[in-house]
Amino acid sequence: MAAINLGRTRRATFHDLTVADVRPLTESSVEVTFAVPDDLVDDYRYAAGQYLALRTTIDGEDVRRSYSICRPPADGSISVAIKRDLGGVFSSWANEQLHPGDTLQVMTPQGAFTSNLAELDGKRVVGVAAGSGITPVITMAHRVLSQSDTARFDLLFTNRSSLDVMFVEELADLKDRYPQRFALHHVLSREQRAAPIMSGRLDEEKLRTILTTLIPPSMVDEWVLCGPFELVQLCRDLLAEFGVESSHIRFELFTTGEPGQATPTRARPVEVQQGERTVAIDFRLDGTSGSVASPVSANETILNAALRVRADVPFACAGGVCGTCRAKVVEGSVSMTENYALEADEIERGYVLTCQSHPTSERVFVDYDA
Repeated sequence: MAAINLGRTRRATFHDLTVADVRPLTESSVEVTFAVPDDLVDDYRYAAGQYLALRTTIDGEDVRRSYSICRPPADGSISVAIKRDLGGVFSSWANEQLHPGDTLQVMTPQGAFTSNLAELDGKRVVGVAAGSGITPVITMAHRVLSQSDTARFDLLFTNRSSLDVMFVEELADLKDRYPQRFALHHVLSREQRAAPIMSGRLDEEKLRTILTTLIPPSMVDEWVLCGPFELVQLCRDLLAEFGVESSHIRFELFTTGEPGQATPTRARPVEVQQGERTVAIDFRLDGTSGSVASPVSANETILNAALRVRADVPFACAGGVCGTCRAKVVEGSVSMTENYALEADEIERGYVLTCQSHPTSERVFVDYDA
Protein backbone atom coordinates (compact mmCIF):
# COMPACT_ATOMS: atom_id res chain seq x y z
CA MET A 1 0.00 0.00 0.00
CA ALA A 2 1.34 3.43 -0.91
CA ALA A 3 2.28 5.79 1.87
CA ILE A 4 0.06 8.83 2.22
CA ASN A 5 1.18 12.29 3.17
CA LEU A 6 -1.65 14.72 3.68
CA GLY A 7 0.20 17.45 5.52
CA ARG A 8 1.66 19.23 2.48
CA THR A 9 -1.47 19.19 0.32
CA ARG A 10 -3.97 21.12 2.42
CA ARG A 11 -3.96 24.34 4.38
CA ALA A 12 -3.78 24.12 8.13
CA THR A 13 -7.09 25.16 9.69
CA PHE A 14 -8.22 25.34 13.32
CA HIS A 15 -11.59 23.87 14.37
CA ASP A 16 -13.18 23.67 17.81
CA LEU A 17 -13.13 20.04 18.98
CA THR A 18 -14.48 18.57 22.20
CA VAL A 19 -12.28 16.49 24.47
CA ALA A 20 -13.77 12.99 24.66
CA ASP A 21 -11.26 11.45 27.05
CA VAL A 22 -8.13 12.25 29.07
CA ARG A 23 -6.24 9.07 29.97
CA PRO A 24 -3.15 8.99 32.21
CA LEU A 25 -0.16 7.28 30.59
CA THR A 26 2.51 7.88 33.24
CA GLU A 27 2.76 10.19 36.24
CA SER A 28 3.74 13.01 33.89
CA SER A 29 1.84 12.32 30.67
CA VAL A 30 -1.70 11.92 29.39
CA GLU A 31 -3.41 10.81 26.21
CA VAL A 32 -6.03 13.31 25.05
CA THR A 33 -8.73 12.11 22.65
CA PHE A 34 -10.89 14.52 20.69
CA ALA A 35 -14.27 13.72 19.18
CA VAL A 36 -14.33 14.48 15.46
CA PRO A 37 -17.83 15.33 14.16
CA ASP A 38 -19.05 13.72 10.96
CA ASP A 39 -18.72 16.91 8.91
CA LEU A 40 -15.00 17.17 9.79
CA VAL A 41 -13.97 13.51 9.39
CA ASP A 42 -12.30 14.14 6.02
CA ASP A 43 -10.44 17.19 7.38
CA TYR A 44 -8.90 15.13 10.18
CA ARG A 45 -7.74 12.13 8.15
CA TYR A 46 -4.03 11.69 8.66
CA ALA A 47 -0.96 9.62 7.89
CA ALA A 48 1.01 7.80 10.59
CA GLY A 49 3.60 10.21 11.99
CA GLN A 50 1.67 13.46 11.62
CA TYR A 51 0.80 15.90 14.41
CA LEU A 52 -1.87 18.30 15.67
CA ALA A 53 -1.39 21.87 16.82
CA LEU A 54 -3.57 22.67 19.84
CA ARG A 55 -4.60 26.18 20.83
CA THR A 56 -6.30 27.60 23.90
CA THR A 57 -6.24 30.56 26.28
CA ILE A 58 -4.40 30.09 29.58
CA ASP A 59 -4.36 32.93 32.11
CA GLY A 60 -5.39 35.35 29.37
CA GLU A 61 -2.61 34.27 26.98
CA ASP A 62 -3.09 32.65 23.58
CA VAL A 63 -1.05 29.43 23.86
CA ARG A 64 -0.46 26.87 21.15
CA ARG A 65 1.64 23.70 21.03
CA SER A 66 2.11 20.78 18.64
CA TYR A 67 1.73 17.13 19.66
CA SER A 68 2.07 13.95 17.60
CA ILE A 69 -0.98 11.83 16.87
CA CYS A 70 -0.58 8.61 18.82
CA ARG A 71 -3.32 6.27 17.55
CA PRO A 72 -3.85 4.47 14.23
CA PRO A 73 -6.27 6.38 11.97
CA ALA A 74 -9.92 5.95 12.93
CA ASP A 75 -12.96 8.00 11.93
CA GLY A 76 -14.71 9.87 14.71
CA SER A 77 -11.78 10.48 17.02
CA ILE A 78 -8.17 11.60 17.08
CA SER A 79 -5.66 11.35 19.94
CA VAL A 80 -2.40 12.97 21.01
CA ALA A 81 -0.06 12.32 23.92
CA ILE A 82 1.07 15.25 26.07
CA LYS A 83 4.04 14.89 28.39
CA ARG A 84 4.50 17.53 31.09
CA ASP A 85 7.63 19.59 30.45
CA LEU A 86 9.48 21.36 33.23
CA GLY A 87 7.98 24.84 33.24
CA GLY A 88 5.74 23.98 30.29
CA VAL A 89 2.62 26.16 30.41
CA PHE A 90 0.46 24.15 28.02
CA SER A 91 1.70 20.66 28.97
CA SER A 92 1.25 21.33 32.70
CA TRP A 93 -2.24 22.73 32.12
CA ALA A 94 -3.23 19.74 29.97
CA ASN A 95 -1.97 17.23 32.53
CA GLU A 96 -3.58 18.96 35.50
CA GLN A 97 -6.69 20.81 34.30
CA LEU A 98 -7.91 19.41 30.98
CA HIS A 99 -11.07 17.30 31.27
CA PRO A 100 -13.59 15.52 29.02
CA GLY A 101 -16.15 18.00 27.74
CA ASP A 102 -13.63 20.84 27.39
CA THR A 103 -13.21 22.43 23.98
CA LEU A 104 -9.92 23.31 22.32
CA GLN A 105 -8.98 24.70 18.95
CA VAL A 106 -7.35 21.85 17.05
CA MET A 107 -5.52 22.35 13.77
CA THR A 108 -6.03 19.85 10.98
CA PRO A 109 -3.25 17.22 10.83
CA GLN A 110 0.09 18.42 9.51
CA GLY A 111 3.65 17.17 9.15
CA ALA A 112 5.92 15.31 6.76
CA PHE A 113 7.33 12.79 9.27
CA THR A 114 5.77 9.96 7.29
CA SER A 115 7.10 6.90 5.54
CA ASN A 116 8.69 7.07 2.09
CA LEU A 117 8.08 3.36 1.48
CA ALA A 118 5.61 2.80 -1.34
CA GLU A 119 5.44 -0.94 -0.62
CA LEU A 120 5.75 -2.61 2.77
CA ASP A 121 5.91 -6.30 1.85
CA GLY A 122 9.20 -7.78 2.98
CA LYS A 123 10.45 -4.43 4.31
CA ARG A 124 12.15 -3.83 7.63
CA VAL A 125 11.63 -0.52 9.42
CA VAL A 126 13.51 0.52 12.54
CA GLY A 127 12.28 3.17 14.95
CA VAL A 128 14.49 4.95 17.48
CA ALA A 129 12.52 6.96 20.03
CA ALA A 130 13.23 8.74 23.30
CA GLY A 131 10.54 9.53 25.85
CA SER A 132 7.55 11.23 24.25
CA GLY A 133 9.19 10.67 20.87
CA ILE A 134 7.33 7.35 20.88
CA THR A 135 4.04 9.07 20.00
CA PRO A 136 4.50 9.30 16.20
CA VAL A 137 6.68 6.19 16.05
CA ILE A 138 4.05 3.90 17.58
CA THR A 139 1.57 4.88 14.87
CA MET A 140 4.20 4.02 12.25
CA ALA A 141 4.73 0.63 13.89
CA HIS A 142 0.97 -0.01 13.76
CA ARG A 143 0.91 0.86 10.07
CA VAL A 144 3.89 -1.29 9.08
CA LEU A 145 2.73 -4.35 11.01
CA SER A 146 -0.97 -4.17 10.15
CA GLN A 147 -0.70 -3.37 6.44
CA SER A 148 1.68 -6.17 5.48
CA ASP A 149 1.99 -9.75 6.68
CA THR A 150 5.69 -9.84 5.83
CA ALA A 151 6.95 -6.44 7.02
CA ARG A 152 8.98 -6.11 10.21
CA PHE A 153 9.36 -3.28 12.71
CA ASP A 154 12.19 -2.97 15.28
CA LEU A 155 11.85 -0.36 18.03
CA LEU A 156 14.71 0.98 20.13
CA PHE A 157 13.00 2.95 22.90
CA THR A 158 14.98 4.85 25.53
CA ASN A 159 13.59 6.23 28.81
CA ARG A 160 14.86 7.03 32.29
CA SER A 161 12.99 4.17 34.01
CA SER A 162 10.20 1.65 33.42
CA LEU A 163 7.76 4.03 35.12
CA ASP A 164 8.47 6.65 32.44
CA VAL A 165 7.58 4.41 29.49
CA MET A 166 4.60 5.81 27.63
CA PHE A 167 2.19 3.37 25.93
CA VAL A 168 3.74 0.42 27.74
CA GLU A 169 0.54 -1.65 27.43
CA GLU A 170 0.08 -0.81 23.75
CA LEU A 171 3.67 -1.82 23.00
CA ALA A 172 3.23 -5.09 24.87
CA ASP A 173 0.06 -5.74 22.89
CA LEU A 174 1.92 -5.19 19.62
CA LYS A 175 4.58 -7.63 20.79
CA ASP A 176 1.92 -10.25 21.61
CA ARG A 177 0.10 -9.70 18.33
CA TYR A 178 3.18 -9.78 16.10
CA PRO A 179 5.79 -11.81 18.03
CA GLN A 180 7.81 -12.71 14.94
CA ARG A 181 7.72 -9.30 13.27
CA PHE A 182 7.93 -6.76 16.08
CA ALA A 183 11.14 -6.49 18.08
CA LEU A 184 11.04 -4.19 21.12
CA HIS A 185 14.24 -3.05 22.83
CA HIS A 186 13.89 -0.91 25.97
CA VAL A 187 16.93 1.14 27.01
CA LEU A 188 16.65 2.56 30.54
CA SER A 189 19.16 5.20 31.57
CA ARG A 190 18.45 5.11 35.34
CA GLU A 191 17.41 1.52 35.84
CA GLN A 192 19.52 -1.63 35.61
CA ARG A 193 18.48 -4.16 33.00
CA ALA A 194 19.63 -7.74 32.45
CA ALA A 195 21.57 -6.79 29.32
CA PRO A 196 24.24 -4.15 30.05
CA ILE A 197 23.84 -2.65 26.58
CA MET A 198 20.23 -1.80 27.46
CA SER A 199 21.19 -0.05 30.70
CA GLY A 200 22.41 3.52 31.01
CA ARG A 201 22.35 6.43 28.59
CA LEU A 202 22.06 5.59 24.89
CA ASP A 203 25.39 7.11 23.88
CA GLU A 204 27.59 6.68 20.82
CA GLU A 205 29.31 3.56 22.13
CA LYS A 206 26.07 1.75 22.92
CA LEU A 207 24.42 2.78 19.68
CA ARG A 208 27.43 1.70 17.65
CA THR A 209 27.36 -1.71 19.35
CA ILE A 210 23.64 -2.07 18.67
CA LEU A 211 24.13 -1.22 14.99
CA THR A 212 27.00 -3.69 14.75
CA THR A 213 25.38 -6.64 16.49
CA LEU A 214 21.63 -6.24 17.01
CA ILE A 215 20.28 -4.16 14.13
CA PRO A 216 22.66 -4.19 11.15
CA PRO A 217 21.88 -1.14 8.98
CA SER A 218 22.43 -3.15 5.80
CA MET A 219 19.28 -5.15 6.60
CA VAL A 220 17.03 -2.10 7.19
CA ASP A 221 14.90 -0.40 4.53
CA GLU A 222 13.86 2.69 6.48
CA TRP A 223 14.74 4.43 9.74
CA VAL A 224 12.34 6.66 11.72
CA LEU A 225 13.91 8.74 14.49
CA CYS A 226 12.15 10.91 17.05
CA GLY A 227 13.60 12.50 20.15
CA PRO A 228 15.79 15.37 21.31
CA PHE A 229 18.24 16.96 18.90
CA GLU A 230 21.34 15.30 20.39
CA LEU A 231 20.00 11.74 20.03
CA VAL A 232 18.54 12.24 16.56
CA GLN A 233 21.76 13.83 15.30
CA LEU A 234 23.86 11.04 16.83
CA CYS A 235 21.73 8.45 15.04
CA ARG A 236 21.96 10.29 11.73
CA ASP A 237 25.73 10.68 11.99
CA LEU A 238 26.31 7.01 12.83
CA LEU A 239 23.92 5.78 10.16
CA ALA A 240 25.73 7.91 7.59
CA GLU A 241 29.00 6.36 8.80
CA PHE A 242 27.45 2.92 8.22
CA GLY A 243 26.60 3.93 4.66
CA VAL A 244 22.86 4.59 5.07
CA GLU A 245 21.60 7.16 2.54
CA SER A 246 19.71 10.14 3.95
CA SER A 247 16.68 9.28 1.81
CA HIS A 248 16.19 6.18 3.98
CA ILE A 249 16.12 8.19 7.22
CA ARG A 250 13.02 10.02 8.45
CA PHE A 251 13.32 12.12 11.59
CA GLU A 252 11.46 14.55 13.79
CA LEU A 253 12.58 16.54 16.83
CA PHE A 254 10.47 17.27 19.88
CA THR A 255 12.96 19.96 20.95
CA THR A 256 15.46 22.00 18.98
CA GLY A 257 18.22 21.55 21.50
CA GLU A 258 17.80 25.12 22.75
CA PRO A 259 16.08 24.95 26.15
CA GLY A 260 14.63 28.15 27.47
CA GLN A 261 13.57 29.41 24.06
CA ALA A 262 9.91 30.21 24.63
CA THR A 263 7.24 29.80 21.99
CA PRO A 264 5.73 33.21 21.24
CA THR A 265 2.01 33.68 21.77
CA ARG A 266 1.81 36.75 19.56
CA ALA A 267 4.01 38.94 17.39
CA ARG A 268 6.64 40.90 19.27
CA PRO A 269 6.00 44.64 19.00
CA VAL A 270 7.87 46.41 16.21
CA GLU A 271 7.51 50.11 15.42
CA VAL A 272 8.57 51.82 12.22
CA GLN A 273 10.30 55.15 12.88
CA GLN A 274 9.89 57.99 10.41
CA GLY A 275 12.55 57.83 7.71
CA GLU A 276 13.74 54.40 8.82
CA ARG A 277 14.79 51.93 6.13
CA THR A 278 12.23 49.13 5.77
CA VAL A 279 11.57 45.92 3.88
CA ALA A 280 8.19 45.41 2.21
CA ILE A 281 6.74 42.02 3.21
CA ASP A 282 3.68 40.84 1.29
CA PHE A 283 1.92 37.53 1.79
CA ARG A 284 -1.08 35.53 0.62
CA LEU A 285 -3.17 33.51 3.08
CA ASP A 286 -6.53 31.85 2.44
CA GLY A 287 -6.79 33.66 -0.87
CA THR A 288 -6.40 37.15 0.54
CA SER A 289 -3.35 39.39 0.59
CA GLY A 290 -1.57 41.15 3.42
CA SER A 291 1.25 43.66 3.54
CA VAL A 292 3.51 45.03 6.25
CA ALA A 293 6.61 47.20 6.43
CA SER A 294 9.45 45.72 8.48
CA PRO A 295 12.33 47.87 9.78
CA VAL A 296 15.69 46.51 8.66
CA SER A 297 17.07 47.22 12.13
CA ALA A 298 14.42 44.99 13.76
CA ASN A 299 15.66 41.87 11.93
CA GLU A 300 12.25 40.32 12.45
CA THR A 301 11.09 37.11 10.84
CA ILE A 302 8.50 36.91 8.08
CA LEU A 303 6.16 35.22 10.57
CA ASN A 304 6.49 37.96 13.18
CA ALA A 305 5.87 40.66 10.60
CA ALA A 306 2.82 38.87 9.19
CA LEU A 307 1.36 38.29 12.67
CA ARG A 308 1.50 42.03 13.35
CA VAL A 309 -1.18 42.62 10.72
CA ARG A 310 -3.00 39.29 10.71
CA ALA A 311 -3.44 37.12 13.81
CA ASP A 312 -4.49 33.93 11.98
CA VAL A 313 -1.17 33.37 10.22
CA PRO A 314 -0.41 29.69 10.93
CA PHE A 315 2.34 28.67 13.35
CA ALA A 316 2.80 26.34 16.29
CA CYS A 317 6.32 25.83 17.63
CA ALA A 318 8.05 28.89 16.10
CA GLY A 319 11.32 26.97 16.47
CA GLY A 320 11.80 25.56 12.98
CA VAL A 321 10.62 22.10 14.02
CA CYS A 322 6.96 21.56 13.16
CA GLY A 323 6.65 23.14 9.71
CA THR A 324 3.23 24.69 10.35
CA CYS A 325 4.40 28.15 9.18
CA ARG A 326 5.67 26.84 5.83
CA ALA A 327 5.21 29.16 2.84
CA LYS A 328 6.64 29.60 -0.65
CA VAL A 329 8.84 32.56 -1.56
CA VAL A 330 7.32 33.93 -4.75
CA GLU A 331 9.39 37.11 -4.97
CA GLY A 332 12.53 38.32 -3.22
CA SER A 333 14.89 36.34 -1.02
CA VAL A 334 15.23 35.26 2.61
CA SER A 335 17.69 33.46 4.85
CA MET A 336 16.57 30.70 7.21
CA THR A 337 18.18 30.50 10.64
CA GLU A 338 17.10 26.92 11.40
CA ASN A 339 15.29 24.16 9.54
CA TYR A 340 14.29 20.86 11.07
CA ALA A 341 11.06 20.40 9.10
CA LEU A 342 11.53 20.97 5.37
CA GLU A 343 12.91 18.41 2.95
CA ALA A 344 15.67 19.36 0.51
CA ASP A 345 13.31 19.22 -2.48
CA GLU A 346 10.89 21.61 -0.75
CA ILE A 347 13.67 24.14 -0.23
CA GLU A 348 14.68 23.80 -3.87
CA ARG A 349 11.09 24.61 -4.87
CA GLY A 350 11.23 27.82 -2.81
CA TYR A 351 9.52 26.80 0.43
CA VAL A 352 10.72 28.26 3.73
CA LEU A 353 9.79 28.23 7.40
CA THR A 354 8.57 31.77 7.94
CA CYS A 355 9.31 31.57 11.69
CA GLN A 356 12.99 31.25 10.81
CA SER A 357 13.14 33.40 7.66
CA HIS A 358 14.58 36.91 7.55
CA PRO A 359 14.32 39.10 4.40
CA THR A 360 17.50 39.65 2.41
CA SER A 361 15.90 41.74 -0.33
CA GLU A 362 13.99 45.04 -0.33
CA ARG A 363 10.69 43.23 -1.00
CA VAL A 364 9.56 39.72 -0.18
CA PHE A 365 6.33 38.03 -1.22
CA VAL A 366 5.46 34.66 0.35
CA ASP A 367 2.46 32.46 -0.35
CA TYR A 368 1.04 30.40 2.53
CA ASP A 369 -1.50 28.87 0.15
CA ALA A 370 1.07 27.41 -2.24
